[in-house]
Amino acid sequence: MKKSKKIIVGVLIIICVSFVWYRIVSDNQKKINADASAVHDTERGGTVSIEHKDTNEKNESLDYTQVELPTISQKDVIIRHFAYTLCYNEKYEQASWVAYELTANEIIKRYDRTNRFLVDHAIQSNSADDQDYKKSGFDRGHLAPAGDMSWSATAMEESFYYSNMSPQDPSFNRGIWKKLEEQVRSWAGELGTVYVVTGPVLKGKMASIGHNDVAVPNYYYKVILDTNEKNPKAIGFILRNEGSKSSLSTFAVSIDSVENFTGIDFFPGLSDKLEQQIEQTICSSCWNWSVHKNRKNNSNTNSTAVQCSGTTKKGLRCKRMTKDASGKCYQHD
Repeated sequence: MKKSKKIIVGVLIIICVSFVWYRIVSDNQKKINADASAVHDTERGGTVSIEHKDTNEKNESLDYTQVELPTISQKDVIIRHFAYTLCYNEKYEQASWVAYELTANEIIKRYDRTNRFLVDHAIQSNSADDQDYKKSGFDRGHLAPAGDMSWSATAMEESFYYSNMSPQDPSFNRGIWKKLEEQVRSWAGELGTVYVVTGPVLKGKMASIGHNDVAVPNYYYKVILDTNEKNPKAIGFILRNEGSKSSLSTFAVSIDSVENFTGIDFFPGLSDKLEQQIEQTICSSCWNWSVHKNRKNNSNTNSTAVQCSGTTKKGLRCKRMTKDASGKCYQHD
């Protein structure tokens, strides 16, 4: 009888151990199958996370609450430079959009143009270069203009990255496009702060230049937002890549019109009510069309206090004011 009990207990132990072992093996197999399925889905083009590039080499994610940033999708390659953010389009070797804030203080000229065009090494797939534009007949047209970046040596240098360039007809770049850039600076000086998004319209049949096949856009756009609490407003522009003698106001359109033309959703950070209010219509008379040239700081010592051009640990611009000739406060000098 005792022997029988021992046999029964032994059998029960074997059954329990077998059951536990089976569950372990089964769970491991399910995990393996799930991992294999995830890999298969990725290979088929499933959704994968995107790594946003940051030229400040910080690990912090971008601040997508910035008013100037358009809607960003999973596939977008976002590059953050010191004074502006861009969305790079590898297919056309240029930015789909460049966005930045421009203040009255920043239109005071403190640094001259470098005219030193640079390959943007933040573009992992490599940006366009000198050879693409050489003897092409097109200007290396700024998207974020050098004139908007003269408040900082760093901003000025980075404005000459090829990721910020687009092939523009000389008569366009040096004519109507330049006038629009000057107009935006004038508005920044008058209103205190404006938010700007600008870029090429990368649609339709386009010619290309250089060994990187840089697309030559047929149109360019620019949208400007004024968030004044009493009278918020926005205005858009669509211009063909050619010279024009027409006045700037004739190219003014609503933000909705630019969104329909480009497929880009601007100013998603605004409340739905305000976004709808300022994007559906355009009030040309609400904008001052006279142009006041940006002021120049004639002092060699930068005696006028300016916002520090250094960056914080989060990769954002320092908010301290400084009179140092370097343009940086004591912490970033």
